[in-house]
Amino acid sequence: MAKYIAKRIFYALITIFVLISLTFLMMHLLPGEPFLGDKAMSEATKQAMRVKYGLDQPVLTQYINYIGSVLHGDLGTSITSNRPVATIIMESFPISFDLGVRAIILAVVFGIGLGSLAAIKRGRKADTFAMLVAVIGVSVPSFIIAALLQFFIALKLGQSLGTYIFPVSGWTTFASKILPPIALSFGSMATISRLMRTSMLDVLSSDYIKTAKAKGLSQKLIVWRHAIRNAVMPVITVLGPITASVLTGAFVVEKVFVIPGLGQFFVNCVTQLDYPMICGSTIFYGVFLIIATLIVDILYGVIDPRIKIQGGKK
Repeated sequence: MAKYIAKRIFYALITIFVLISLTFLMMHLLPGEPFLGDKAMSEATKQAMRVKYGLDQPVLTQYINYIGSVLHGDLGTSITSNRPVATIIMESFPISFDLGVRAIILAVVFGIGLGSLAAIKRGRKADTFAMLVAVIGVSVPSFIIAALLQFFIALKLGQSLGTYIFPVSGWTTFASKILPPIALSFGSMATISRLMRTSMLDVLSSDYIKTAKAKGLSQKLIVWRHAIRNAVMPVITVLGPITASVLTGAFVVEKVFVIPGLGQFFVNCVTQLDYPMICGSTIFYGVFLIIATLIVDILYGVIDPRIKIQGGKK
């Protein structure tokens, strides 16, 4: 196990290095530069700003300097806000993390529940309803779901009741933290429910389930003790990609609901070509998601006793 973890960490470090390099390269391939569109800024001021942020140097020199800074834990200073990138991340990411955790919990709980219900009630109305929800979740983007929730739940329902229970925007009260996680979790919940339904159908047709039924065990006991535990394994394997999908999808949802998380800073810095903020946010999210994927891989080996990790092989 220790050798396997060490190898995965080594691969993760290589992935992070490639991520930094590609992000830096692609940024400098974009047309324009941070101060080009600012007509209120004189040419002399623009040149001084280029010198301040090292943009007057050759790209290779900028790349080497940036790699050195990152190795020392310095992600640079945001061009648009003139604040350290690390400080912005420390202040705003807890809000994005809170939103992401809520969305992942909703996606996992309701995804497993809907998928299991659809498999148990195969061919019935419950199955049809669950799969309809799954199709909508896969087909409709999260920002559309967010806009629909704002219009029908926050506005129309509020008008009907005479009081607005759910705010259209913000992240301050308990009520304001309900609709954004629902919008963000919808797509992942649909993916999990479809995967869980397929896995659950395979498990329910297994020989050991038939044996349990022959022994006279109730369906409830069979489902809870035997079926769900084995059917949930494929869901665990996709938790890493789902975490990535939820966190990156939070960028748009945060923008729609005006949530002061890291997503808003990231969207703004891309439109304004804030190189340090783009690189810093990408590195941070990359490291976070790589660690999440590593934890999921280890968790998968712990939960399934049939899997033995020795020397990096399963």
